Amino acid sequence: MINRRERRVHRDSKNFSDLYRDLHSLENAGCCGVSDKNVYHRPMHRRIFHGLMSIFLIGGSSGLADEVSHSVNPSEGWKLAVETKDVAIYSRPHTDSRLKEFRAIGAIDAPTCAVHAVIDDFEGYPRFMPYTVECRLIKRESDSIVGYQRLSPRIFEDRDYTLRVWKKSWPVADGLVYLDRWAPANDLGPAEKKGVVRVKICDGGWLLEPDGAIKTRATYSVYTDSGGMIPAFIANRASQTGISKLFAAVRKQVKNPKYALRAGL
Repeated sequence: MINRRERRVHRDSKNFSDLYRDLHSLENAGCCGVSDKNVYHRPMHRRIFHGLMSIFLIGGSSGLADEVSHSVNPSEGWKLAVETKDVAIYSRPHTDSRLKEFRAIGAIDAPTCAVHAVIDDFEGYPRFMPYTVECRLIKRESDSIVGYQRLSPRIFEDRDYTLRVWKKSWPVADGLVYLDRWAPANDLGPAEKKGVVRVKICDGGWLLEPDGAIKTRATYSVYTDSGGMIPAFIANRASQTGISKLFAAVRKQVKNPKYALRAGL
């Protein structure tokens, strides 16, 4: 038996790879098409804190980015791990690993194009993501970017990695749907550094869907392995806690008017 939330998030579910393939011929639109621009700037009373989750929210080698969607169907192994008023976090076991896959679904009080502008502000992460000390855009292509990131948490060694992030968007009735999915690309980034743990496996994705003209239903999926000697139970717990803080960080940052301007609102 699926509860109401699970039925809601499961409706019209379609995996990321199918969406990406089916919509490959569509061109990206340039704005959200939101008519009520003033409502977007109303306050969102949430605090931002984003720390150790920066380590644990980088993924694993499961091919997760090819299968994530907003579905949390129990028949696929998903179980509700924690639910707050802001986000519902689901988990499931991963084959041959003690680390879990996570999928989180939450509402954000801003249009999808503004939320995506925050996520796309890769080089700005050191200004609003704690422990992020370096983000470098290596190259931008027509459908993807390649970026290097280094994190400096207080109680672990620094971590770094290079990712390729594929980006796609398409129009729907209330604006744009955005699909970001990523995979490791360390061969395109800087060489490994002494004293910095190189994260060599990494998969995940964001799906941003309009929930009316001025709200977003955001789905974040990740399978986590941060490298080093961190026990699985700590990594799993950190992922679960960190996802909530990730959503809080995006909610906080998106109220900055510059993201509405970038999105063309």
